[in-house]
Amino acid sequence: MSTPDQFPTPAAQEGGNQERQKTQEKTRSVDRCNFRVAGKLSNEDARLLTSVHESIAEKVAATLDMSLGREFQCKFRSLREVTLKEYLAETAPISYAVPLAGGLVTLEFSLGLVFPLIELLMGGKGDSDDVTRDLSEIEEELMHDVVLQVMRTVESVWSTPGLSLVPGARVKSSFIFQTLRPAEKVTILSYEMAFGSATGWFQLVLARPFLDVLMKRIKAEQPQAKSKVRSFPAPPLRERMLDCEMEVAAELTELKVAVRDLVRLRPGSVLKLRAPVRTPGMLTAGGRELFEATPVRSGQQRAAQLGNRSLITEWKRI
Repeated sequence: MSTPDQFPTPAAQEGGNQERQKTQEKTRSVDRCNFRVAGKLSNEDARLLTSVHESIAEKVAATLDMSLGREFQCKFRSLREVTLKEYLAETAPISYAVPLAGGLVTLEFSLGLVFPLIELLMGGKGDSDDVTRDLSEIEEELMHDVVLQVMRTVESVWSTPGLSLVPGARVKSSFIFQTLRPAEKVTILSYEMAFGSATGWFQLVLARPFLDVLMKRIKAEQPQAKSKVRSFPAPPLRERMLDCEMEVAAELTELKVAVRDLVRLRPGSVLKLRAPVRTPGMLTAGGRELFEATPVRSGQQRAAQLGNRSLITEWKRI
């Protein structure tokens, strides 16, 4: 038979439960929740996003260079993540902001860049520095064409099917991201731009839902990019244009010859051009005059010695 000492007393059971509870309390780990860090971009994602958008700067500069006939300089400035409330607080009362992708993306230009671009579109030099007034309806329409060109370039890099990146109408800062809460985060990708004496900035502002879709697309392409054969980047468009071939000729231009003299031509005939020997010809490229040219010889080859530059302004952009 067992003795009472073989069974634990109620006091002993209670003491054992208390020890187990103390052991569990010692092993339990409780951390404070920092809501400012929740949903924040990781360092790896930030580096990946930066590397993708650095390439946009050069492409946007080349696009505007070709369409507007001026040399543009554009470079990626920064990537930062702020709340919608913080972004709206730092946005100027008067700015040029256009929503895209159903209001999940905003393209914003500084007025210091907008007015020179509009002046350039209207045939000026793009030196306007009037940033004290708002845009007229006609100026907004002109600026809309620039936005289209920029977003076509951005869209070629993003490649996000199913999301329309067609720019909408210009909106005021208070109407940006109406569907988001003030505490939600937005990611701002800023660029600096300069042409002539004009300088300014533009930025892409991405809401978190759009950023998540974009990051999935970028990460999905990463393994494929590693398996591809490494290739050197294509040279800039300006360098490729300088390597193009063009027909060049040294000739006498604007000569008039009677039709009867042309009809009488036979093999061995001499056609009198009635042009003094000392009158220089012209060096033409693509049928357009560039320089005065005097016929000379260089070794066994015939050549042309260049003189004064042509004063004809037909090379200006139409």
